[in-house]
Amino acid sequence: MRFSIYQDSLCGARSNNQDRMGYCFTRDSLLMVVADGMGGHLHGEVAAHLALQAAAACFQADARPLLADPPAFLDRALRHAHHEILRHQALHELPEAPRTTIVACVVQQDRAWWAHAGDSRLYWLRGTRVAARTRDHSKVQSLIDLGQIDEAEADAHPERNKVLNCLGSPFEPTVDIGGDVELAPGDTLLLCTDGVWSALPENALVALLSADSVLASVPCVVRAAVDEAGAMADNATALAMTWGDASVAGGALLSSDDVPDGAITTTIAVGQLDAGSPADVLGEDEIERTIREIREAISRTGNH
Repeated sequence: MRFSIYQDSLCGARSNNQDRMGYCFTRDSLLMVVADGMGGHLHGEVAAHLALQAAAACFQADARPLLADPPAFLDRALRHAHHEILRHQALHELPEAPRTTIVACVVQQDRAWWAHAGDSRLYWLRGTRVAARTRDHSKVQSLIDLGQIDEAEADAHPERNKVLNCLGSPFEPTVDIGGDVELAPGDTLLLCTDGVWSALPENALVALLSADSVLASVPCVVRAAVDEAGAMADNATALAMTWGDASVAGGALLSSDDVPDGAITTTIAVGQLDAGSPADVLGEDEIERTIREIREAISRTGNH
């Protein structure tokens, strides 16, 4: 596999960043995940952190080096993340479980599959066209589906931030599976939180992302979302991957050919889940340092 990938996150106008993002890959399979901890619930950043850990742990166990059944893996990984969050609640005797939305994507053998719970989104871009995107589990999307409002009314709807599905709720989440699409060289997959897509019209989001390589365009997308939302800016997080060799992907290229058999390259800390208290998850300084280290590692990556 050969691809360019980049991730970025800004706190926006919020006091802390509850978004989490990361990816991992073997020689033959790639997993990308973005989670948006829900600020209206206790320790939303913990839920997002645990969700990434759980998904990456499942990938480490199952990708040998291919996933036998990517859709089944995605469903199992997201449900495992949900149950890990509930276990965290019980372990720490919390009055309620922390909650998070999530979107994840697997790429292998030139094909992509994705899954989500909540309103974190995936966009599949071919050139400047959105070939597909996930449908939010939200009150506004339900009203659109029922024909009670149209897309133009959604942005200003008073309940546009009401999410109807997530990990960590008392109920088993709905995990929507999508994809099984063949990627062409130059196709880009974007995973992002609502702090990105809700602040930028889709045409502006696509224009920014397709204007340059993901290494340059992802930071532009995140910054534009925060600037556009101003004093109301939410945490804004985006992870994007362009498929193909350097001639179509642009920027620094990663090659899974260099990954040894049985090994995994990852930006997600995979260890013992829930080893300590909520304070033990990555703080703001650690998050910023991790982002810098990832950027530096990618910038040092040559073409293979």
